[in-house]
Amino acid sequence: MTTHRIRRPDRRLAARIADAVLSVLAAGGVVCIVAVALSVTMNISLIMFKTGSMSPTIPTGSLAVVREVPAASVVPGDVVTVARVGELPVTHRVVRTSPSAGGATLLELKGDANDYPDPAGYSVTEVRKVLWSMPGLARVVVWFSNPFVLGALTIAMTVLVVVVFWPRTPKQRT
Repeated sequence: MTTHRIRRPDRRLAARIADAVLSVLAAGGVVCIVAVALSVTMNISLIMFKTGSMSPTIPTGSLAVVREVPAASVVPGDVVTVARVGELPVTHRVVRTSPSAGGATLLELKGDANDYPDPAGYSVTEVRKVLWSMPGLARVVVWFSNPFVLGALTIAMTVLVVVVFWPRTPKQRT
């Protein structure tokens, strides 16, 4: 009588793959926890570039890490995001700064791809300063924020957790 058994190397390979997947997911979780901690403690957040006004330095589809800072601390050459009443924020390079009324700072901004500075200065007390940016990363964030992708990831993670932690009964040796 011939019996077929699963070869041990196949089980070890499957265990290694499962361990690798869990390690990657754990690292992703740590990154998320660190990102939330930085956001709360250091006023750091992300912005996405939907226009090419900062090209070629920061092209359309880039993702930037920004930090909220006092407007008086920025200098010409810095790239900042300024909130605008009733409009989307604008992210351009600082051309000139000067003190303004009420402790605010008047910023003259210009997009790198634009021929002229923005038509009006921005009188602000706080801005979000661009710390660094990565071209193309905004598309990844947009893809992951799709409800169907989030749903699929949730189902996949649920299945993974069930498979990994499901109680197993030891096999009887004969």
